[in-house]
Amino acid sequence: MVSRLFPLACMVVIAAPAVAQEPRTLASELIAADRAFSNAGAKANIVDSISAMMTENAVMPTPKLDFAIGKSAIVEALKSNPANAAASAEWSPIRAGISADGTQGFTYGFMFIHDAGKPDRRAKYLAYWVKRPEGWRVAFYKRAGSADGDITTRVDPALPVEMVAPDPQRLQDNLVSLKAAEQAFSDRAQEIGVGPAFAEFGSEDAMNMGGGSDFTFGNTAIAKAAGEGNAAPITWGPDKGALVATSGDLGVTWGFIRAKEPKAGEPAAFPFFTVWRKAAPDQPWRYVAE
Repeated sequence: MVSRLFPLACMVVIAAPAVAQEPRTLASELIAADRAFSNAGAKANIVDSISAMMTENAVMPTPKLDFAIGKSAIVEALKSNPANAAASAEWSPIRAGISADGTQGFTYGFMFIHDAGKPDRRAKYLAYWVKRPEGWRVAFYKRAGSADGDITTRVDPALPVEMVAPDPQRLQDNLVSLKAAEQAFSDRAQEIGVGPAFAEFGSEDAMNMGGGSDFTFGNTAIAKAAGEGNAAPITWGPDKGALVATSGDLGVTWGFIRAKEPKAGEPAAFPFFTVWRKAAPDQPWRYVAE
């Protein structure tokens, strides 16, 4: 089963109006912001370096199969692993995406963990960002292991067709639309199977964290990893909420994946969050990173 992270009640973040800029320039600025936090974090421990990026109401799934909600809860979750207090980390984003109103975006890439006296370790991460007056900050974040092996070093950014002015009046309709897309994804899986639903609702340039050294890219490969056939042993939905740009082309849903028939000794639910994107205003929502 493909790992996905779960949704809290609807989160609403409205940033200051973005300065009119070319989409590629804004994507480059988001990449630069991510790298700047890495450069600063290399001088600190992992708890401090990761938490420094977070908004006060940021969300992160934890190994306890729940969410740490809020910066202080994320700090405590990171501290629960003693290795995070002693180790430092550097990371490098390989892709960015931005919303057409310039207020939200995502990055993902690889982290390199340094722990004195031990070999360096590698991890993968996905971050969903919001533009605040003080700059870009992370609203959703997760990490996963990255075993030895080849990795991708660059993916072209996910850019809007054109930039638009932020329009808070559209926010509620966009939230409804985005949450409906996530729910339709699960409903469709009950009809045709989890794998085929992942193919249908994903974009060709979608990313899944995967379990190997690299990310899994493309809806077809992600669907294959999710499983074939028409059985759907799980359901999910945006039961924790959603965050969406006022431009209605980029957002994130979060909630829990639930086993329909939990087996003894196995978890009944797993947290997920999914980044969704519309490639153009007249296109449907498709997941682009999870």
